[in-house]
Amino acid sequence: MTQQQLADRVGIKFQQIQKYETGMNRVSASRLWDIARAVDVPVSFFFEGLQEGAPAEAVEGDIFADKEALQLVRSYYAMPPAQRRQIFELARVLSDAA
Repeated sequence: MTQQQLADRVGIKFQQIQKYETGMNRVSASRLWDIARAVDVPVSFFFEGLQEGAPAEAVEGDIFADKEALQLVRSYYAMPPAQRRQIFELARVLSDAA
């Protein structure tokens, strides 16, 4: 399911779904309920595997666990293809220089 499809089912804009995914905005209890209904899971699904008081474990090498990296990737793919190619080439050249 795409962000747009989820947003349509929940009745919000897809940008809000992006903000929830990146952690820029917190999800209210009522919105979590709406999302659970839209994807046909119980609300408890979003809490499975969590232990009270235990911090979430990061997966080794998971670059997308980093909020900034995730925002960068989303911004990159929001660009037109020609602009993406230029940014890609710039990043490649800069990383080679480092």
